[in-house]
Amino acid sequence: MGDQELVSSAPEVRSFAPVWRSDARVLVLGSMPGVASLTAAQYYAHPRNAFWTIMGALFGAGPALPYAERLQRLLDAGVALWDVIASCRRPGSLDSAIAPDSVTPNDLPGLITACPALEHLFFNGTAAETAFRRHFARGDRLRVLRPTLKLQRLPSTSPAHAARPLAEKLSAWEAVRAAASAHPSA
Repeated sequence: MGDQELVSSAPEVRSFAPVWRSDARVLVLGSMPGVASLTAAQYYAHPRNAFWTIMGALFGAGPALPYAERLQRLLDAGVALWDVIASCRRPGSLDSAIAPDSVTPNDLPGLITACPALEHLFFNGTAAETAFRRHFARGDRLRVLRPTLKLQRLPSTSPAHAARPLAEKLSAWEAVRAAASAHPSA
């Protein structure tokens, strides 16, 4: 079986509902949860994913806490979580294995509308940013909804991108804490 046949026969995977409150100032976007996350029904559940370690350093939402408490700490800090992709076909966990013609994006315009204080979208890696630009950059619909919206790609927290040291990733991810603690524009 060739790579194309493997992807086209892969089961459809679906991302999770967003974790948000209407007072969110920051939205962290992944691409699509990996197998470990889908199995656990938790964002960033792979034990070697650095996301929760970084969130622990930034917001006290570290991996030692129960999942619900980690999410609550992010919400209390003004941070929302979601994925760009609602569903796709993908064998395994790698973003590179996603069948591009199978992608259905999440309703990001709807979430942005529901969060009037939201001013920053942070992409957890290149794949999330690429998927976002593919599905939302045409016509710049989100900029029409929120002209002040700032977009920034951060280094991926995925264990597949382990070449960058944790300290370097954490330094880049400090931008999330700075944006979350900033006062909303008047």
